[in-house]
Amino acid sequence: MEGPPLTIRYFAGARAAAGRAEEPIPAGGSLDDVTAELTQRHGDRLAGVLRVASFLVNGVTCHDRQAPLPAGATIDVLPPFAGG
Repeated sequence: MEGPPLTIRYFAGARAAAGRAEEPIPAGGSLDDVTAELTQRHGDRLAGVLRVASFLVNGVTCHDRQAPLPAGATIDVLPPFAGG
C-alpha cells in the first residue's frame, strides 16, 4: 500500500528506548507490522517497551493490532506510566 508515511511518536520510556521523539515509517500494514519494523530499527530495548505499551492511532486506542493502518496516520507509543 502506498500513501503518506505513518508518523510514530514516542513518549516517556519509549522515547528513551528509541532515542528520538518521533520518526516516519512507510505506510501499509498493521500495528503488528509497525512494531516489527520498529524492533528491527531500534533493537531489543525498544522491543521490550513495545510489548507492554499502549498505542493510539490518530488519537484513538488501537485494540486490533492486525487491522490495516490508514496512510498518514499518527501512532503514539505510550509505555505504562508510574506515579500519580
